[in-house]
Amino acid sequence: MFTTDAAGRVTGFERHQGNNAASASKISSHPEPNHFRPYSRQEVMIPMRDGIKLHAIILRPTDTNQPLPFLMQRTPYGVDEYDSDTINERYTTLAQSGYIFVMEDIRGRYESQGHFVMMRPLANHKDAHAVDESTDAYDTVAWLLRNVPDNNGRVGVMGISYPGFLAMEAGIDPNPAVKAISPQAPMTDVWMGDDFFHYGAFRQSYGYDYALGMESSKVNAFGSLNEDAYNYFLSAGNFAGAVSKSGAGLLPTWKAFLKHPAYDAFWQKRAVQPHLTRVTVPTLEVSGWWDQEDMWGPQAEYAALEKHNQPNDPAHRVYLAIGPWNHGGWASTTRYLGAVDFGSATGDYFREHVEAPFFAYYLKGQPGFNLENTITFRTGTDQWERYAQWPPRASHLENLYLASNGGLTFESPAQPTSFTAYTSNPADPVPYRKRPIQATYAPGSHWYTWLAQDQRFVGHRKDIARWETPPLTHALTISGDVYADLLASTSGSDGDWVVKLIDVYPDTPNAGAPPTSPNEDTHLAGYQLMIAGQIFRGRYRTSFEHPRPTPPNQTERYHFSLRGVDHVFLPGHRILVEVQSSWFPLYDRNPQTFVPNIMKAKPKDYQRATIHIYAASHLELPVMPGA
Repeated sequence: MFTTDAAGRVTGFERHQGNNAASASKISSHPEPNHFRPYSRQEVMIPMRDGIKLHAIILRPTDTNQPLPFLMQRTPYGVDEYDSDTINERYTTLAQSGYIFVMEDIRGRYESQGHFVMMRPLANHKDAHAVDESTDAYDTVAWLLRNVPDNNGRVGVMGISYPGFLAMEAGIDPNPAVKAISPQAPMTDVWMGDDFFHYGAFRQSYGYDYALGMESSKVNAFGSLNEDAYNYFLSAGNFAGAVSKSGAGLLPTWKAFLKHPAYDAFWQKRAVQPHLTRVTVPTLEVSGWWDQEDMWGPQAEYAALEKHNQPNDPAHRVYLAIGPWNHGGWASTTRYLGAVDFGSATGDYFREHVEAPFFAYYLKGQPGFNLENTITFRTGTDQWERYAQWPPRASHLENLYLASNGGLTFESPAQPTSFTAYTSNPADPVPYRKRPIQATYAPGSHWYTWLAQDQRFVGHRKDIARWETPPLTHALTISGDVYADLLASTSGSDGDWVVKLIDVYPDTPNAGAPPTSPNEDTHLAGYQLMIAGQIFRGRYRTSFEHPRPTPPNQTERYHFSLRGVDHVFLPGHRILVEVQSSWFPLYDRNPQTFVPNIMKAKPKDYQRATIHIYAASHLELPVMPGA
């Protein structure tokens, strides 16, 4: 939508796409030619070691004959659409620099041969005939080096989400020609903290929608529901009921959910982080603070690799970039996430100052990549920060206690056994986003920005415990992992624990306080922005492999990470902590009665429970000096 001045002359435009918005101001009346490079397109079938052939598109700049490196993405989402225009549009900075782009359908998807396996486990690489995503990447690279002329012998691998998992796999026992990888929001451990479970709590609506979209067809088949997903899954009763209700049969991953609810060998052998025992190739991990799908993965991979980082050897370095993005948001040009304005097109900055220099340095030998280790976008003050490692060494953990009077304090409670209570009713679970709730990838779905959604929509509910500070008189900066340490009891024999750390904006922006962020918008007055949030399934408090019932009305400890943040609570803002026992239908309802398999719980198992949160409970905040 174009904007005009009083004389009707165009002064800029606003661009709206789904829930994302961007704007630009006119800077000249003279057109600026684009710098798109023309690319040739070649379609090939690449043989793997077991005889299966994988379909790939090869795109090479036609305006040069100089040897160029490969930049490869392997994906389950299809590559037919890639051509010169697509490359220039989606990878503008990289496309201008000049690479031989390779886009490949993975085994069993779209036009590739073979059988698709969701997050295929690593094979025994001592077996020359064993295949997995790592060996398929190895064989693809070997074929490219032999069959594509005018290459410089170097390969980079990148991808977001499932392709991010595939990029990391390319760095495990890599082909020697792989010189740089960038796993961006990679699926890493789908039981512990990525797509399908979070600390044992099953991500029901997402697991249902994603498996249906990936396994009911060889091509993407993501669909819609004809009703509010909240009602759909509530009426189904449990996940087994939702599967039956779908009419799609028992898809492989649905079968895995039902058969393997705990962290057994099935999920453990699919986890990537145990295999990251050395930095085999320079690695740039990328994450978003509000990634609704794979926030856990990149930080877990970085933590595993950073132990083996070799700071004095550029060929064996791991780097981390985290910004104010949702899943894959760094690939777009916008200063917004939902209603929140971060003051600049942060994705543009990342691509131009981090991603492009990273690949240029390692694949072309060009100077300009100066990231020591970690770069994050500090929200609140909206500025980029650089660190020698993550979490930064300067931060230290301070306990923020959940006082029984509904306040938050850094002082130890005088009466640690005093408590805050609420009742959790599985028949009326707390919605995780505003209703109606569309299917995950349905048109108009608010899935993409739900983590940044104003939390006031559940402010009326009595089944959420709340603790809040008065308006802050000085800024509080936290940089690192936030941990919840709950001392709590339930009258049930099982239960879920959802903890949310929220920044409450002033009712009147900047009221009674000095200027804060230059991007403090008036439309965010009173906004409740979730800075970190996580769920923990109580049956796994002593072991993720072996669930145990919770002793009713007995105090138990639940200690878990809400993952990393880099945020400033500004003067005039308030800190709010909320604890609840459901987040539906993203997470299936805990019946609050211990049963062997929640996904098959019976109606009689779902019972109300009275929850006590004791005043010794606290959040461990990574506070920066001077805060």
